[in-house]
Amino acid sequence: MITHGPDDAEVIDRARRDPAAFSVLFDRHAPALHRYVLRRLGDSLADDVVAETFLTALRRLGRYDTAHRDARPWLYGIAANLIGRHRRAEVRAYRALARTGVDEVAESYADRVEARVSASALHRELAEALAVLSPADREVLLMVAWADFSYEEVARALGIPVGTVRSRLHRARRKTRAALGGSDPSAVQEEASRG
Repeated sequence: MITHGPDDAEVIDRARRDPAAFSVLFDRHAPALHRYVLRRLGDSLADDVVAETFLTALRRLGRYDTAHRDARPWLYGIAANLIGRHRRAEVRAYRALARTGVDEVAESYADRVEARVSASALHRELAEALAVLSPADREVLLMVAWADFSYEEVARALGIPVGTVRSRLHRARRKTRAALGGSDPSAVQEEASRG
């Protein structure tokens, strides 16, 4: 994470005395968190979940451990709990993607055209695989894949041991590969981007 100015722990420490300082944290992390939640729940819920994430974080400033200089895992952990309240919407979106092969939320028009031409069947299979994963396995997989978190960051975000992250990720990847007939979706994406 590249930051300009004080790190997140310093911002949080300052915000405990001056809540207006919290806006730095919002400006720094809200866009990426919004993209993550948008991909998970769609446009209709993303704004509300992100807003509630930061409101919850603001209320819990006093409990934040400033030994952790990066607040992203903390924020994503709060968001993960809020996303959990909307699991049915998330699974419905994956099932719709599985039926249509089009991710209306996360793709631009050009991306949708390319996806339809090159890999729409794979997108459908991947969406179906995500829909049937357990919520815990899906959460770990998507934090690694979409939020680009390390195992340690996922563990901190979800409040679980790193070993649990590894086992959930392994299980999610195994089930996803099996649903795709042994294909690695990341390898297909690399080939498509080269072509």
